[in-house]
Amino acid sequence: MSSTDTPRRVPLTPAARRALAAAGRLFYERGIHAVGVDLIAAEAGVTKKTLYDRFGSKEQIVVEYLADRDERWRACLAARLDVCVSPLDSVLTVFDVSREWMDANSPRGCSMVNAHAEIDDPAHPAYTIITGQKLWMLGLFTDLVRPLAPDAAESLGRSLMLLHEGALVAFGLRIFPGALEHAREQAAALLTR
Repeated sequence: MSSTDTPRRVPLTPAARRALAAAGRLFYERGIHAVGVDLIAAEAGVTKKTLYDRFGSKEQIVVEYLADRDERWRACLAARLDVCVSPLDSVLTVFDVSREWMDANSPRGCSMVNAHAEIDDPAHPAYTIITGQKLWMLGLFTDLVRPLAPDAAESLGRSLMLLHEGALVAFGLRIFPGALEHAREQAAALLTR
């Protein structure tokens, strides 16, 4: 699979949803490589056979886990961006929503960054989800800033992406308090000078 191919997705039965919820919690808390299908099956109250019948492989469970998180993140962000009143408000809202998301869903840092620490092979089917989400974020920042600075949108989009991603990493590592708030302040300063 190339790094631009969309990975295969599977339809989710109720048992598969339980398994995915258990896998998602375990993968995020313990790491993808540290969690086996036996533990996922036990936590979900299903058999290993059910897991393999529904997903086919652990790799597919990882794909579904990361795709689910990405889809929920994008939906959460879209709902908030829909009510923004200006391009500047939209950019700063990304940082606000990120802070809320991290507090509620990601106290150990960005799930995509964490997953990339374990999955750096472009041939892995989950790799395109990881990099796809980050490319989407770069595109989002670039699109949001374009009305403010059409000629500098690409450069500003990259700067905003670096501020955002650096803040996510600093938040997850607990480097200093208020990483996302600091990144938001820097984004505002960058866009209002």
